[in-house]
Amino acid sequence: MILRLIAARLRAHALRLRGARVGAKCLAGPRLAVQNARGITLGTRVEIEHDVYLKLASSAARLIIGDYTFVGVRCAIHVAASVTIGAHTLIGDSVVIADHTHNSAAAQRMDEQGTRSAAVTIGNDVLINPLVVIIAGVTIGDGAIVGAGAVVTKDVEPYAIVAGIPAKVIGKRS
Repeated sequence: MILRLIAARLRAHALRLRGARVGAKCLAGPRLAVQNARGITLGTRVEIEHDVYLKLASSAARLIIGDYTFVGVRCAIHVAASVTIGAHTLIGDSVVIADHTHNSAAAQRMDEQGTRSAAVTIGNDVLINPLVVIIAGVTIGDGAIVGAGAVVTKDVEPYAIVAGIPAKVIGKRS
């Protein structure tokens, strides 16, 4: 157990060496894949599990993850401009977050159209259950809960509980 902790801290330190800003006591799991680490800021005690993919599409892209936040196994975060995740947030396994999408005009081939982006903001004290997809331009308010398998296409109010495809409010956190 102690060797795993040391290895996880060393992997987090390796991110720092690649240009990321990494807070104290962060942990990074094995097979963490990172593109453009210079745009990443991790708060204190952030834990990123194994097989996570953090893709920043350019040197101008920014990913900010707040203190005491957990990112589960096999998550993928795709950033063209900006993704911000608040403190004390739990992100379950296999969650996909993307701040951009491909254009889709019928008059042009898909591979020639480029992309458009809009910032994704996830508040503090949020629970995102496994297999959730969060698309460009979405803000998830503080204290919200996103049910497993949801596709979040619109903003989520603070302390709302959402689920489904597309995600809809099913309750309020009490």
